[in-house]
Amino acid sequence: MTMTNTKALDVVIVEDEPHLAELHREYIEQNFHLRVVGIAATLEQASTLLRQHQPRLILLDNYLPDGQGVDLIDSPLLKSFECSVIFITAASDMQTCSHAMRSGAFDYLIKPVFFQRLRVSLERFMRLIHTMKQVKNVDQQALDKLFNLPTSEVPTGPSTKGIEPITLETIKRAFTDEPDALWSVDQVVEKVGISKTTSRRYLEYCVETEFLSVEILYGSVGHPRRLYRKK
Repeated sequence: MTMTNTKALDVVIVEDEPHLAELHREYIEQNFHLRVVGIAATLEQASTLLRQHQPRLILLDNYLPDGQGVDLIDSPLLKSFECSVIFITAASDMQTCSHAMRSGAFDYLIKPVFFQRLRVSLERFMRLIHTMKQVKNVDQQALDKLFNLPTSEVPTGPSTKGIEPITLETIKRAFTDEPDALWSVDQVVEKVGISKTTSRRYLEYCVETEFLSVEILYGSVGHPRRLYRKK
């Protein structure tokens, strides 16, 4: 749901993997009436952006270089203005999930985040905003529909929006020709001849559709690298 007659709502992304943060920014701004006003890689940077912009929504990763994102949900800073949190983490333990939900997280997503699941979460958020703006009094049925996501609303497959068949086939052919290759985004860019942003979008789509698998390479310096291989 979009609200084209109103100002785009501000969003802050807190994610220490730059390419994932950029993918989320691109997807959000292309598909929703939302504006990403900042990307933070640490809790300290996130706090600065929150003070500056007081966004209406945060995509918050949990494991950050200087602490855990779940602690930010509990902070007086975040509670000092109206802001929803979509909590994203690689941890699947119930304790972290329960903590995030008790602290007021709007939704909880497990990495790797599939775009169709992120879309469901963002659509729920946009419906919430629309309802808060338009409706003075709601009944039980309306509240149930707003806060309880029916299973039928969750897409059964990845969204193909922004995926062009010829480009997709070119990328698939590259991996098929070298089935044992383990490639970074930069290597795919060089191999296929498309931009880095486009490569990331297609590679993540191939992961969602289970054509590719992804491996995380942790180096001694810098951010972890995502490497792709044909399944």
